[in-house]
Amino acid sequence: MRARAQVLTWFIALAAAVIARALLPIDAATAASADDGIVRVPSAYSVDETVQRLQADIEKKGIKFFMVVDQSRLGADAGIKLKPSKLLIFGNPPLGIQFLTANPNAGLDWPVRLLVTQDDAGRVWAVYSDFDWIARRHRISDREAQFKMASEVIASITSSVAPKH
Repeated sequence: MRARAQVLTWFIALAAAVIARALLPIDAATAASADDGIVRVPSAYSVDETVQRLQADIEKKGIKFFMVVDQSRLGADAGIKLKPSKLLIFGNPPLGIQFLTANPNAGLDWPVRLLVTQDDAGRVWAVYSDFDWIARRHRISDREAQFKMASEVIASITSSVAPKH
C-alpha cells in the first residue's frame, strides 16, 4: 500500500511538472538548465526547411557558415537508422576567437554548433549549448559582453524558425 502511495505521489508531481512546463512561454520552457546547458527551440518547419531557414538567416547576418553535417545520413551509411538530425556549424571568428584567447579549451565549443533534430512525436527542434553555460564550463569570466552578444545572436537566429504566437 505504501508503495502505491509513493507511486501516486510521484505521478502527481510528474503530471504537475508537465502541466506547468506546458503553460510556460517558449523562452522559459526552452531555457537551459544549470545542469545540462542545452537550449531547445521548437521549429514550425520540417528538418530540411528549418536547416534552410537557419542557414539563410546566418548568412544574412554576415556570419561565416562552415558546414552542415547530416548525422542521419552518416548513420544510414553505417547501417544505423537515426531520426532526422543535422548539425550546422558556423561562427563569427572575431567574436569566437575571444573565447579561445580566454581559455584555449573553449575551442571545444567554437565554432558554434546548432543541431536540428526531430523527436519521436515528429516535432522539430533547434538545439544549442547555452553560452552562459559555456562560459561557466570553461571558467571564462572576463568576456561578459561577448557572451551576451553570442546569446543574442543565437536567439535571433533560432527565432527565424520558432512558431509565431
